[in-house]
Amino acid sequence: MDRRTLLGTAAAGAVGAATATALTPTPAAARPAAPVTTFNVISDIQGDLADLGVALRDMKSTNPASAGLAVAGDITPRGYDAEYAAVRAEFAKASPPATVAWAIGNHEFYVPKWRDPATLDQAAWPNGATEDSLFRSFYTFAGRSTVFSEHIFGGIPVLTLGTERYMHYHDPKLWDEVWLSDTQFTWLEQRLAHWASRRRPVMVITHHPLPNTVSGSRNNLYLHDYLQADRLLGILGRYRDVFVFCGHTHWDLGLSDWYVRRVVPGTANLDGFSVVNTGAVQTGWTDNGQGGETAVAGTFNQGLQVEVHHDHVVLKARDFATRTWLKQITVPLATPV
Repeated sequence: MDRRTLLGTAAAGAVGAATATALTPTPAAARPAAPVTTFNVISDIQGDLADLGVALRDMKSTNPASAGLAVAGDITPRGYDAEYAAVRAEFAKASPPATVAWAIGNHEFYVPKWRDPATLDQAAWPNGATEDSLFRSFYTFAGRSTVFSEHIFGGIPVLTLGTERYMHYHDPKLWDEVWLSDTQFTWLEQRLAHWASRRRPVMVITHHPLPNTVSGSRNNLYLHDYLQADRLLGILGRYRDVFVFCGHTHWDLGLSDWYVRRVVPGTANLDGFSVVNTGAVQTGWTDNGQGGETAVAGTFNQGLQVEVHHDHVVLKARDFATRTWLKQITVPLATPV
């Protein structure tokens, strides 16, 4: 049983409809030639170390001055310490940026399905694994003591969010749903307000897609991932210059809704905020036309390059396998940096 079947029992969180807002690009003559900073975003490695190596080398080639790398969850296939170590070793080969912002994903909690690394035994869940041990493995790897964190990529804040409970330990009807504490919500509110007062766009990295936003997020498999969706959207929705990067679905960056503006009713922000799909390093998926999904044929290895300029942000979707750009969009900033 994988994440695509486990999510069937997810608890619902009511949310408003997503709104795609037309964007007017800033005239080229008004833009400085050089960006303030550049960085990359990938997600969903899930043990595909060969494709991870390809992605890291390609990012090094296309963005050698990158100020950082954000990884939007599913760093490992199951969350074993040896799997984290293997990712670290692959990174060491590629000389990645010094600053890496790690977000936790649902696959970081899959050790309890296994009796040992070679024996799947879901009937005996949690197979002696404690919830605390799963978090400790992530904290040791990421070098911090919380799932939420702040990094700075060339002067631009990057915030990571993540669940603070693996819900099946707390409710047998739930599995991979995201639960955020009051502490994390308060921290997010404070950091967004702090950076807004300093006229900085904020990059938010979270594994699960926000409901009714980017590709796959209107599919029932992913629509109810956040147990407190309204509260989270209500905070993010206040800020026009927030960019939220979501993984988890593995849906193809070639789809038209890889980027959207999300307007949240009641926030007094009629322009909404940006939500961006991150693709995946491991297997890709796409809409099957029947309310479900189907695997993308062939090699799949996708991610993003982000360029923050004085008055706009350029988002570029990259196919690491073919070393080609899939598409890009320029998003004007409401408040210039």
